[in-house]
Amino acid sequence: MNARSSRRGFTLIELLVVIGIISVLIGLLLPAVQKVRESANRTRCANHLKQIGLAYIHHHDTHGVFPSGGWGWNLSPTYIAGVPATGALQRAGWGFQILPFVEGEAAWKAGPAVAIGATLPVFFCPSRRSPQTITRPDNYLPAITGGNIVHGLCDYAASNREGTGITRRFIPVRMVEVTDGLSNTLMVAEKRLNRRFLGQPQNDDNEGFTAGWNHDTVRRANRSPAPDHSALTGDGEGTFGSSHPARMNSVFGDGSVRTVRYGLKRSTFQTICGKSDGGTETID
Repeated sequence: MNARSSRRGFTLIELLVVIGIISVLIGLLLPAVQKVRESANRTRCANHLKQIGLAYIHHHDTHGVFPSGGWGWNLSPTYIAGVPATGALQRAGWGFQILPFVEGEAAWKAGPAVAIGATLPVFFCPSRRSPQTITRPDNYLPAITGGNIVHGLCDYAASNREGTGITRRFIPVRMVEVTDGLSNTLMVAEKRLNRRFLGQPQNDDNEGFTAGWNHDTVRRANRSPAPDHSALTGDGEGTFGSSHPARMNSVFGDGSVRTVRYGLKRSTFQTICGKSDGGTETID
């Protein structure tokens, strides 16, 4: 009885000290966990761009040209006698054109409505979001549904709106036109977005991955890459960027994936995005 009565529990102060220690350990552990998670997400994102880069190359091997930037945002994918058109005849953008080379052939063949609404993981950066769609009025000419239509979105964009890159409007680029060298020319990279409005129509995130010649799928090279933001208004402002810290992922014409830092000198970024300007700038 004396031994039993001599036992005691934690005092309140001791309990508070233990809780404090646990809180500190959790505080130290959480950033490490987040860092590991971001590292894994960046690697997955880079792998997605690697697949997109290889799809561009396979498209060239198959059709003799790289995918074009398409014709316009309000023109649906082109089918001729039920078969997807290729080359200069295809009005949809590069995202639609590479579908057969990124395990999206079924959607590619299924017709405009199915293709436009498809969600392929390869088009999304896991640091930003899971595969996502939005539903909005059918503004295609001619209309596809006459009502609403689902758009599969995309986190990547081709270079560039100025028309100096590997992805060109209307007329596809041939490999021999990339006189700066494929390894020196940025082909596709992550695009900047306003995270506050993800899942809602933004001017540069509302037409989806099939859009032709639109900020959804083609971005500007005359502005330095910048990180995502969460402002009360605005979108990604037509620039490249991402949800990753410090740098975005990009794939070059030879299929190599590299990171490009935010705030890179504008003239340098323009040079690496141009296919035939005689420049071989370094991005490090």
